[in-house]
Amino acid sequence: MTGALLATSACERRADTGAVIVSAVRPSPDKTPQKRDPANASGGDMPHRLLRDSLAQGLVRFDANGQIEPGLAERWIVIDEGGSYIFRLREATWNDGSPVTAEQVVPILRRLITPGSGNPLAPFLTAIDEIVVMTPQVIEVRLSRPRPDLLKLFAQPEMAIIDRARHGTGPFRIVRAGPPPLLRLIPDPRRAEPEDDATPAPEDDVRLIGESAARGILRFSRGASDLMLGGRFENWPLLDLAKIAPAAVRADPAAGLFGFAIASRDGFLGDAANRQALSAVFDRAALLGAIAPNWEASDRLLPDALDSDAPPQIPGWALLTLDERRAAARARVAAWGQPVHLRIALPQGPGANMLYGQVGATLLSVGIVPERVALDAPADLRLIDAVAPFDSARWYLATACAPCGDAARAAIEQARLAPTLAARSAAIAAADAALNADTPYIPLARPLRWSLVSGRLRQFQANSRAWHPLNRLRAAPN
Repeated sequence: MTGALLATSACERRADTGAVIVSAVRPSPDKTPQKRDPANASGGDMPHRLLRDSLAQGLVRFDANGQIEPGLAERWIVIDEGGSYIFRLREATWNDGSPVTAEQVVPILRRLITPGSGNPLAPFLTAIDEIVVMTPQVIEVRLSRPRPDLLKLFAQPEMAIIDRARHGTGPFRIVRAGPPPLLRLIPDPRRAEPEDDATPAPEDDVRLIGESAARGILRFSRGASDLMLGGRFENWPLLDLAKIAPAAVRADPAAGLFGFAIASRDGFLGDAANRQALSAVFDRAALLGAIAPNWEASDRLLPDALDSDAPPQIPGWALLTLDERRAAARARVAAWGQPVHLRIALPQGPGANMLYGQVGATLLSVGIVPERVALDAPADLRLIDAVAPFDSARWYLATACAPCGDAARAAIEQARLAPTLAARSAAIAAADAALNADTPYIPLARPLRWSLVSGRLRQFQANSRAWHPLNRLRAAPN
């Protein structure tokens, strides 16, 4: 039914009048916010994250290009070789009109970085030693170990400052509860001239709708929305059914992980050589090309050196031909002496169906019997599809280690606890080598993230964060 509706719809151009209508893709039923990508904030509920980012902000935020811009902090300095960050708060008010002070913000930040707080970023904020009030408008974040990537973590929606009584500080407020809610920009005194009319134009309003990808595509194709955010690989094939101009489809050069975590080490997968042989059997270009064009393949864990002092580890099988790799895997399966069955945990959706078809056919070709299971079910291979929240190799290593061997876990922990940047870089390189030998993860590609964008959203920019703040859509700020 959905396919028929999409196939008969036509894409209409929306005039640049009235509120910007945004569809944010809800997670599928097997991807509840609690179950999706626990090591990655971007795996959460897209409508919820967008709403949080719109009604509240952290000390810093992401701009349209995925770069850091001021949030509650108007400026900051880094001292002690990255061991301390000092933030000066701007003049801001809570939703109830009362002024924001450092004494209010610091307890909220302390709660957000506490293990067990429910914040998925907390495991990557353990270097924070203390957060203190220096003056009514100045906060210091003191680190036990230098972290040059701290600002990118602080810019994530999960680090937005929300007071339980006073709520957030914008950049939007809800002026009509909905559903769907209507969001209106709060005038920013930093950007307004004295003679300017501080009243936001109706075109700066945003109506935020949380819905399935199929409904979001249908709404956009009918010209009833301006933007759909949160497209992923599992719903990409739906685009073939909709008459949408190719220029409206924007793919982000998202950095992160897309591949299979080896979730069980029982039986055949208990041997590292078998895990390596399994990783080697896939024709990644053909597998990905069957789902989406120009989807970038990957055969290694780290996309770049990042903060490692060595190039990314390349698997030993990379120099072999595909026929040689598959022959070696077939021999290992035969030598196992008993049938090899692998449960493969995947999300729902046509893209996931196509992925399973490609993966299942490959496994059958080397003598392995595949079985598809739900993403949260017991499994041998579980899909990881996660955008990196910050640019550290440690995130890739920790996310791929699910689970991994004792030596690899120890190497990751050594990288976390390294007292200097030089020691951290060396420890990350050692951890990358340890995971390459252990093979807890089968890399396939970069994450596929895409949006549908109308022409009126002139400031929209694809970026490696795959994150698009709703206050950075129509026009560049004055």
